[in-house]
Amino acid sequence: MIEFDVSDVGEAPEGEEAALPVVAVVGRPNVGKSSLVNRIIGRREAVVEDVPGVTRDRVAYDAEWQSHRFTLVDTGGWETSVSGLAAMVARQAEYAAQTADVILFVVDATVGITDADAAVTRVLRATKKPVVLAANKVDGGQQEADALDLWNLGVGQPFPISALHGRGTGDMLDAIVEAFPETPVGEAEDEEDGPSRIALLGRPNVGKSSLLNRLAGEDRVVVDSVAGTTRDAVDELIELGGQTWKFIDTAGIRRRFRALQGADYYATMRTGTALERAEVAVVLMDVSEPLAEQDIRVVEQVVEAGRGLVLAFNKWDVLDEERRIYLEKEIDRQLARVSWAPRVNISAMTGRHMERLVPAIETSLAGWNQRISTGQLNNWLKELVAATPPPVRGGKQPKILFATQAGARPPHFILFTTGFLEENYRRFIERRLREDFGFEGTPVHISMRIREKKNATPGRASKGSVRPDRKPRGGGRR
Repeated sequence: MIEFDVSDVGEAPEGEEAALPVVAVVGRPNVGKSSLVNRIIGRREAVVEDVPGVTRDRVAYDAEWQSHRFTLVDTGGWETSVSGLAAMVARQAEYAAQTADVILFVVDATVGITDADAAVTRVLRATKKPVVLAANKVDGGQQEADALDLWNLGVGQPFPISALHGRGTGDMLDAIVEAFPETPVGEAEDEEDGPSRIALLGRPNVGKSSLLNRLAGEDRVVVDSVAGTTRDAVDELIELGGQTWKFIDTAGIRRRFRALQGADYYATMRTGTALERAEVAVVLMDVSEPLAEQDIRVVEQVVEAGRGLVLAFNKWDVLDEERRIYLEKEIDRQLARVSWAPRVNISAMTGRHMERLVPAIETSLAGWNQRISTGQLNNWLKELVAATPPPVRGGKQPKILFATQAGARPPHFILFTTGFLEENYRRFIERRLREDFGFEGTPVHISMRIREKKNATPGRASKGSVRPDRKPRGGGRR
C-alpha cells in the first residue's frame, strides 16, 4: 500500500549511544526484576505482570544515574534445575551475567533465601563479576530485618529496596555505579554509522526467533512451539556476508490490537517501536498455512512506516507441489501491491537458502537510500508525460511543471502541478520509476504541490471584472 500525501519524509533515525557499562538484572522468576528495571529507567518499558515468566529474553535499555550512563539488561527468571522453555530462559540469563560488567541480583526479601537463590549465587560467584544484591519488596521498616538475612548468601551487602515504590533504590544505584570498571567489557553500542538495523516481523509463531538463532549460529533468543514466546524486542549484533547487522527480533504482531491485554498489549506496542527504529523489515510468513489477514496487515504496517521490505517465506522445504501452486496464487493475489519487495524462500529450521537473505536485505537497503538528481528526474519525467499525458479532469488537463526528490529513506518525490493528478496516474508514475530506476525493496511516496491561480495584477482589470475607481460603462447617462 503506497501513501500519497503532502508532508515531507522525516529524517533518518538518529545514531545510537557509544560503548557503556552493562548491568545485568538476574534472579529467579517473579521477584520483581522488570519492575525494578522500569523504576531505574523511569518509564514502563519492561513488561510487568503479576505472573511469573513474563520476561523470557534478555532485553537492553539505556539508563542513567548521577550523570553515569549505562546499559541495563533485563532477563528472564533464572532457575538452575529446570528443563524445556524454562531452561532456555535460564541460559539467556546466564549468558547476560557472563557478558555484563556488573550483576544486579534481585531477591524477594519477604520469601527469604530459597534453594534457587542459593544455586544462582554459586553460578554468579563463578563469573567473578561484581554483584550488587537487591532485597526487593521491602516496603517498610518491618521488612528490613528480613533483608538482613540475605547476608547469608555470601555476595555482599543486601540493599533493601522496593521496586514498586522506589524505596532504597538510590543507595543500590550508588553501589552499582561504584562497581563499574574503568573500561567496560560489554559490547559497544552502535554509532550513527554503525550496523544497519533489521527488524524481524510476522504474526506469532511463524519462526522469527528460530530465524534469528539460525543467523547467529547459536541460541540467542528463546524458541518454543507455543505462540507468543517472544514478548520484548531483542537486539542482536550478527556478522553475515562479511559485515555486521543489528537484528531486532520482535513479538508477533496480533491483528486485534485493541482486544489485547496485559503483556501482549505492551509487547505489540513495542513491536511498532522496533519497526520505527529499523531500516529494513524482514516479514516472515509460514507457508505451511494459507496467508492470513495478519500476514497482510504486518506487510501494510511496514509500508506505512516507510521501511524497506523483504518477504521471507519460511518452512519452504515442507511444501508439496500442490501447495506451492496454491501459494503462488495467494502471493499474486494478496501481495500484489508489494510486488517490488525482494522475496526469499527459506527454512529457519534446516538453514535452507539462508545465504539468499543478506543479498535481499542489501537490495532493499540500497533502494531505501536511493536518490535521483533533479535534472535526471525531470528529463525522464518530460519524456514520460509527452508519451502518456495526465488524464483530463473536470474538462482541464493538469500539467506537471517539474518534480524533485524531497528525500530518501524511503524515497519521496514531489510533483509540482497545475491541477490534481488522479491516483491511477500517480501509480503509473511510480510503476515507471521502479521500471527505469529500480527502487527495489522500498516504498515510494509521491506527493503533489498544486500551483494556486495567481490573483489579477492590482490596478489592471481582468476580463469580466470592474475597475473600482471607474463607473460602469453607461453609468449616469440617460
